[in-house]
This record gives sequence, C-alpha cells and structure tokens, in this order.
Amino acid sequence: MPTEEEMKAEIERLRAENESLKKPSRGQLSLKVSEKGALSVYGMGRFPVTLYREQWEKLLTMSDQIREFIQANDQTLKKKE
Repeated sequence: MPTEEEMKAEIERLRAENESLKKPSRGQLSLKVSEKGALSVYGMGRFPVTLYREQWEKLLTMSDQIREFIQANDQTLKKKE
C-alpha cells in the first residue's frame, strides 16, 4: 500500500502529464475553430494561420500548384531551420 506522500507525488505527476498532453508540443500542428467561426492552424509560427472555410477550400484546391511553385522556386525561397 503506497504512503500518503507517494500518492500525493503520483497525483502531482499525473496532473503535470495531463497538462502537457493538453498543449500541443512545439512544432506540432493543431486546429481550432475561432470565435468568429474561422479555422485556425496553430504551430506554424508565432501566430496562428486563420482563414474562413471558403478560403481554406480555395487554397486546398491549389495544393498541386503550390507544390509545383515551391519546387520551381526552391533556390530563391528561404527555409526556416
């Protein structure tokens, strides 16, 4: 049977683990609906990327063009490390 101190320590460890699981880790992307009903992507940079549904759909239809553009302009585009 664990002592009261051991149980308190385990509860504290589990609380800390629970909190860390709630927050996306650095570099991990997460999605949320904003107060105004737009889709926000967190984890891309300092601020979220927020667009309305129609804007995301329009952008997603261009995904092949965006990839081709990135490939064609690979030498001039900067890469964040």
